[in-house]
Amino acid sequence: MRTRTFAVIVLLVAAAVIASTLSIGNDYLFFAAYAVLSSVVLATAWNILGGYAGYVNFGTAGFYAIGVYTSVVLYKAIEAPLPVAIVCGGALAGLVGMGTGWFTLRLKGVYFSIATLALTLMLHTLVTNWSYVGGTRGAYIIMSGEVPFGLGKYQHLIFAVMVFLAAGSIIVARYVETSMFGRGLAAVRDNEVAAECAGVPTQRLKLIAAGISGAMMGVAGAVQPFFLTFVEPSSVFSLVIAINAIAMSLIGGTRSWVGPLIGALLLGSMQQAATVTISSEANMLIVGVLLVLFVAVAPNGILGLLSDKLPGLRRKRLVSVQPERGLEQR
Repeated sequence: MRTRTFAVIVLLVAAAVIASTLSIGNDYLFFAAYAVLSSVVLATAWNILGGYAGYVNFGTAGFYAIGVYTSVVLYKAIEAPLPVAIVCGGALAGLVGMGTGWFTLRLKGVYFSIATLALTLMLHTLVTNWSYVGGTRGAYIIMSGEVPFGLGKYQHLIFAVMVFLAAGSIIVARYVETSMFGRGLAAVRDNEVAAECAGVPTQRLKLIAAGISGAMMGVAGAVQPFFLTFVEPSSVFSLVIAINAIAMSLIGGTRSWVGPLIGALLLGSMQQAATVTISSEANMLIVGVLLVLFVAVAPNGILGLLSDKLPGLRRKRLVSVQPERGLEQR
């Protein structure tokens, strides 16, 4: 299926999801669905660098926070609308992602992961000592005026925005996976030294992947203050955000755009259900149990488990990650 056709189908599904939820009067369902969709964006974004290229990033919360506090700064300064905040938050997070990648992507294994975690800690320290964005007290964004498009509440509007952002992240991830760029990232993941010897521009591909991944995380964060109306550092910079993004990708499968989507929908829905029926503290217990289970039973995630059961799917997946001849000769 061509990318353009796939994009049209995904956008139509997104529009259908929004239309089907307009009659729902339960505000918590909107909150839960928003949280799951935000997880879809974050898991998909993490997978572009962590799954396609094999570089495990623990800095998800840092890039997410860049988007959050870009929205806060713009709203406090000029009361910037949501579209402006999304564009600026995504652009800034993407630039930081590329800048961070310039210094850290020469590191490999646990060293790169520690470097991305250090970025989150530095940003956390900066925000907690920045009084303009509220510091440790947090900051408010209060929307006012008439809600456009005939929607009942601003939460409904922002939920619709997040639906389309999740759809956009899926379209981007599939395009990356099926393009020459994605095949180059697969070569980096499988054997970076061999890829370099074959002429693959590994450093450039990793920098672009880091920029795309960071921008998508920043976009997800930019919407958060408008939906919750209040943000504070301890929740924005929570390590749970990074762990969830990694766990959702690993549980679903990291070698395809479908994996993070499946993992986010499954794990995110289970976490929201546990929050209502048990307690919010049960979320990380669910993540830990599922990670241990999948590492022991299905280390390649749900997609890997299915590919073992369906030989045709396995052959298709193996062919999809092979670099094309043109890339090998470049």
